Amino acid sequence: MDQDGSLYFIEMNTRIQVEHPVTELVTGVDLIKAQIRIAAGEKMESATGAIIPSGHAIECRINAEDPSTFVPSAGRITTFQAPGGTGVRVDSAAHADAVISPYYDSLIAKLIVKGRDRTEAVGRMKRALEMFVIEGIKTSSRCTARFRRPEFASGRFDTHFY
Repeated sequence: MDQDGSLYFIEMNTRIQVEHPVTELVTGVDLIKAQIRIAAGEKMESATGAIIPSGHAIECRINAEDPSTFVPSAGRITTFQAPGGTGVRVDSAAHADAVISPYYDSLIAKLIVKGRDRTEAVGRMKRALEMFVIEGIKTSSRCTARFRRPEFASGRFDTHFY
């Protein structure tokens, strides 16, 4: 949407995107399971049930890259301790002793949190990022400063936000 409120269609991806856990946490619908059930011939209403959004969810991609320069960081993960707790979900196959090769997609984990509202979700994400321990390679898991900025907390930012 531009400054005048005009909407523009940029692209359409006909596959499940990496951000689908946000939708799952807010709707309670396992999108992968629903997609398979619909492909098997079930009607969408029976595959998903009633969709009633609730709460606020945020996802952070934890990438194997230098958080300042975005240069990939290949090597061996020596420590991998994912955060947990109420409203915290981590999707990853990474572990201590895993080797991140230079021939990879830099995504090594998705950290997703849900709260009753945006304020609670932002607080949970800050805490979860601070608890996430990945050593041996550089990662984006320490990028908590953005969550402290007032424009992020209020939701009043655009694509120029960094």
